[in-house]
Amino acid sequence: MSPEPIRIDRADDPRIASYGAIRERDLVGREGRFIAEGKVVLNVLFSARRFEVESALILDTKLPGVAETLAQAPADMPVYIASQEVMDAIAGFHIHRGILAVGRRPGSGNGVDILLSTLPDDALVVVLVGISNHDNVGAIFRNAAAFEADAVLLDASSCDPLYRKAIRVSVGATLKVPFVKAGGEDDIFAALAERGFRQFALSPSGGTALGDVDAKGPVALYLGTEGEGLPKNLMARMTSVRIPMSQAFDSLNVGAASAIALHRLWRGA
Repeated sequence: MSPEPIRIDRADDPRIASYGAIRERDLVGREGRFIAEGKVVLNVLFSARRFEVESALILDTKLPGVAETLAQAPADMPVYIASQEVMDAIAGFHIHRGILAVGRRPGSGNGVDILLSTLPDDALVVVLVGISNHDNVGAIFRNAAAFEADAVLLDASSCDPLYRKAIRVSVGATLKVPFVKAGGEDDIFAALAERGFRQFALSPSGGTALGDVDAKGPVALYLGTEGEGLPKNLMARMTSVRIPMSQAFDSLNVGAASAIALHRLWRGA
């Protein structure tokens, strides 16, 4: 049972400093913390237990509706409540959902090698290269969770899965699916090759139709940015795969393409 909610009457209350100016700080970071937003997302955050949770900030009128959600939170987690006026002043904009929590990122020890060492022998891994759109990252994570991918690896140029919008679009999947932001795509490729992964590059110009892929054993699916796609020198080192479609159209949004490809590679199919 969580402690009694703590009323916040001033936007400059130091106890809720982590929630201040949400949009601006999403872009520059908040000292190892991240913001989770919405009832569904908080359900995942509290139940998955992958991240430490520091507190929740709830619009006072929303409190009765999140009682079951808060019951999943750590028993000693502070729950702050505020009026709409105060919450808007804290966030820096009108925040109609009114359901927030602050989580803490893990330490720097969770690298690619450590993550890969925890995966099953027939692991399915998604690799993102140069994907800088938070909506796309969120959608890919949602698809990864739906089709039981074991992990997501992101190169340094891909955007942050713990950005508030990416978490929201993923419906909390970025809080559930294990991931690591690595260095360059060459390092990711080498780490996966060392562990015997079959590595596939998804591209509209791929040489192999998705339906013809032999997905036995550990598999890594690479997704690149829309437009430029994956680097050509990277694609040359692996099997390129395409999703067959109408000749009158050449490609899909990377989020939609990832759903089709992951369904094909899904171990539960």
